[in-house]
Amino acid sequence: MAERSFEVSRLPGFATVAIVVFVLLYLPILTLVVFSFNSGPSVAVWEGWSLHWYADAWNNEAVKGATARSLIIATCASALATTVATMAALGTTRRAAFGGQTFIYVVINQPLMVPEIVTAVALLILFGVVKQATGYQGLAYLILAHAAFCTPFAYLPIRARLEGMDLSLETAAADLYANPWQTFRHVTLPLLAPGIAAGAMLAFVISLDDVVITEFVKSAGQDTLPTYMLGQMRRAITPEVNAISTALLGLTVVLLTLFFILTRKKN
Repeated sequence: MAERSFEVSRLPGFATVAIVVFVLLYLPILTLVVFSFNSGPSVAVWEGWSLHWYADAWNNEAVKGATARSLIIATCASALATTVATMAALGTTRRAAFGGQTFIYVVINQPLMVPEIVTAVALLILFGVVKQATGYQGLAYLILAHAAFCTPFAYLPIRARLEGMDLSLETAAADLYANPWQTFRHVTLPLLAPGIAAGAMLAFVISLDDVVITEFVKSAGQDTLPTYMLGQMRRAITPEVNAISTALLGLTVVLLTLFFILTRKKN
């Protein structure tokens, strides 16, 4: 008689635990989305369906300014983080093993292992010194801070893509007298493009949603959409915040769906 392989899903109570976990994870999000369509000003008492909170958010100049600022920061930070991550991934995968390689992996992934509040305080101190020395108070600090935090998120899918690529194609290009730049441009980069796109989208989402680092590094008048929402919730919570959150959730879901499509393995 053939031995049956062990499967976690066959354990008693597995389905119950899975359902409870999904309910705890997604019921608050579903409640947020539903109450964004509430016609009344309460976030806890349902008074009917309406889209006027979305209209209020759309016509709110502060929301428009914070959204534009968030998109600018996320776009610039993700581009910078993806560029650095691509170079780091090439440097750590397209060469023979070397001393200190593990240490380099730790340095690159440091923001993933250190609590975000620690990174935020460190960036606050560093940029505080720079601001005092230069007098510059612009968005560049937020872009650099987000790029530093997002680099390991971009690095992981790019490195995974490189490790799954067949080296024989690059070797064949070298055998056909292609120089390193030609090999990279015509062979490595086209094959690596899905990984780069996935890393860029992941970095964009992380930057767009960030609150802790932004709250510590930003100067006056530099609220992003998440920090604007946090400020509104400290004053008075209305379904307008729910509407903004739902729109942000929708954008995040679209980008993460594209990320998983690009990174999934083909059979």
